[in-house]
Amino acid sequence: MTRFSPLATPAATRAYLEQWGLSTKKSLGQHFLIDDGIVGRILSCAEVKPGDHIIEVGPGIGTLTLALLAQGAEVYAIEKDQKLLNSLAKSLENELFLALLEADALDIDIVAKNLTFAADTSIKLVANLPYAVAATLVLDYFERFATLTSATVMVQREVAERMMAKPGNKDYGAYSVKLQLLADPQASFAVARTDFMPPPRVDSMVIRLNRCSRIIPHELYKATSFVVEAAFAQRRKTLRNSMRAYFSLHHQDMALVDTFLERTGIDPQRRGETLELQEFIALGALYLASGQKGKEWPHSSPRKKLPN
Repeated sequence: MTRFSPLATPAATRAYLEQWGLSTKKSLGQHFLIDDGIVGRILSCAEVKPGDHIIEVGPGIGTLTLALLAQGAEVYAIEKDQKLLNSLAKSLENELFLALLEADALDIDIVAKNLTFAADTSIKLVANLPYAVAATLVLDYFERFATLTSATVMVQREVAERMMAKPGNKDYGAYSVKLQLLADPQASFAVARTDFMPPPRVDSMVIRLNRCSRIIPHELYKATSFVVEAAFAQRRKTLRNSMRAYFSLHHQDMALVDTFLERTGIDPQRRGETLELQEFIALGALYLASGQKGKEWPHSSPRKKLPN
């Protein structure tokens, strides 16, 4: 039977940790994958091929890293835990197609500075992500890396459901819309808690997202994102009331909300969770054309907080 990673068993994982004097750190959300079948499904879902340029965030002890390298991919692994990074540098020192970066993967400026790709180089994100930062990180990477073509990531089930949510679904919110402006959910599958060491206290899913074929200009994306935040700022209120309150809070002309809704034909009594992506884009285009942004875009919700 074909094995994808020599570390994807309880015994191998335990032996590696003991060999390098390591232990899992709850603060970093470390849960090591011990099911080789799941590793294989991740490779298949991500469609990993020889020569692929892959960013892996949180490689841990290298379970998925080894499997990616075995497929002939070039792997750029970002690890925050210095002890884990040191063990990877020694245990994988002979891997020619592996680059290790010690960094907080959320520090996108540092990551982008160190991971430089040619303008036409397609890259993929394939990772078992730290759950506390997974939602923010996926959106950040699609925003920042223009040639990121897909993300196949292990995340908390609730986060995956928000990534996939459609209008009218209780999980559909500002995060769902902003992510889906850039990426289309393609596939997903559940992963049991017992497939990890130690088992997490939450349910997990692997989800694949492909960059959208439609290209939304950066300025329109930012304008639409602001409108999206406004629409979901107060979910229980009507679209008009939620947006007017948000515009007022950010020193924008509240009267524009009524103008935008009238010009797009959107019923002001609807709620944000009923709007389709194209309706948000239409509102964003009007906001952009209004010139209200001035020199700086209004700040939205904090980056490390999962949006509504």
